Amino acid sequence: MPFNSIFAWVIKKRLHQIELFRKYPENVQHELFEKLIENGSQSEFGRKYNFSQITSYEDFSKSVPLNNYDTLKPWVERLMQGEQNMLWSHDTKWFAKSSGTTSDRSKFIPVTKESLEDCHYKGGKDLLALYYENFPNRKLYKGKHLIIGGSAQILPVSHDMYQGDLSAIIVKNLPWWAEMRRTPSKEIALMTEWEEKIEKMARSTIEEDVYIIAGVPSWTLVLARKILEITGKKNLREVWPNLELFMHGGVSFEPYREAFRELIPFDDMHYVETYNASEGFFGIQDVDGSNELLLMLDYGIFYEFIPMDRFEDTDSKTVLKLDQVELDTEYALVISTNAGLWRYIMGDTIRFTSKTPYRFRLTGRTKHFINAFGEEVIVNNTDFAIKEACSKTNAIIREYTVAPIYMDGKTQGKHEWLIEFDREPNDLNRFMYLLDESLRAINSDYDAKRTKNLALGKPVLHVLSSGSFEAWLQKKGKLGGQHKVPRLMNSREIVEQILQETSYKTVQYV
Repeated sequence: MPFNSIFAWVIKKRLHQIELFRKYPENVQHELFEKLIENGSQSEFGRKYNFSQITSYEDFSKSVPLNNYDTLKPWVERLMQGEQNMLWSHDTKWFAKSSGTTSDRSKFIPVTKESLEDCHYKGGKDLLALYYENFPNRKLYKGKHLIIGGSAQILPVSHDMYQGDLSAIIVKNLPWWAEMRRTPSKEIALMTEWEEKIEKMARSTIEEDVYIIAGVPSWTLVLARKILEITGKKNLREVWPNLELFMHGGVSFEPYREAFRELIPFDDMHYVETYNASEGFFGIQDVDGSNELLLMLDYGIFYEFIPMDRFEDTDSKTVLKLDQVELDTEYALVISTNAGLWRYIMGDTIRFTSKTPYRFRLTGRTKHFINAFGEEVIVNNTDFAIKEACSKTNAIIREYTVAPIYMDGKTQGKHEWLIEFDREPNDLNRFMYLLDESLRAINSDYDAKRTKNLALGKPVLHVLSSGSFEAWLQKKGKLGGQHKVPRLMNSREIVEQILQETSYKTVQYV
């Protein structure tokens, strides 16, 4: 039987299962919850919190505290030192490297065999299944799937325990049915030097018959432009005539949509959004042209939700089950997973747009952040960088805000800083250099994007005239009290308003 026929049969079977949790979401989640508790009961964490005595969600919510990375970090460190059965009842030998917390440059998220197979790989299959549901009779498995992964660094614990980007862990362990259609080779996909990697990835895939691209938009743009530079072609369809699908996630696609339209100027090119992270695979765009994601309910993840108007991080008192959420209300996402993350606060916020089935939009983070290019910069990062730069240049700042300058056909992506000084640095160029280097030192994802200026260019600084921020707040009726200018925003709205209303000088450090 031709492979495409077998694949179509598997897809059809899976669509029936997806329809089951669309129709009976609470039942599916309850059954999954019981399985998680049963498997977790044999772990050290499960014994500490009496999983064997838990018979209901109410027992679970009373016995198990809310967690974030800082509270689970001691358990993760023991796992990385070779101890097992800490958070999950089976071995944990993989760790997905993610951007850090307030106290760490990077997080290391446990990844188990169950979470790989029943969550991450299942998400990849379901993405194709839902695409086939919208576009029947496609032949995606006739061509190659270009996966733009990260790099994997072997941990010195043992020969079979390692860390790396989640995408690299996925590539390193792909099942045969996925590996046979993937490009480029594993050797290239797992390279750590990004400049060389982009070059080799481009040259090794130019002659392939690529139907699908999967990756973060910023790195995909870098690769696409390198391919056009090498080939001299005007758009990607001239390189890959059968290209029809880009599967993306990690950051909002909207700022990149026009740039991709220039690279692939055809109406039959399709874009499908996902919400996946190191901690799990959570949502897939199941309706063509929609900006809503279907909450995937049978991936070994039990969901809880904290209303943002009552959010107090791990001290939050109001935590809801799926059947208690309301539409158009912002929630912090809490997960318990088959990787051993228990009542783990993701730091992401969502807003439900439908309950039949459960669809949502990703709205942001529980704290101010910039994640326009996958850099995941939080306020604690920028505060640290400002402090370091000021201390070394004898500067004192009054206030600052930062927003991204998004990539387009001609402009490279970068961060734009608006700073009002009480005392200017003795050398503005050195100040920006120190600020950039400090940010790279504390945030590994920002550092990766800044490497060789591939995905993120040098930041630009606007030194604002005295009183600029106060004038903006006053105009908005927010002067005084607890009102502040947001330090970090993915949107450029506030930055552009301030720049229009004040005088400033610009510094682009060299």
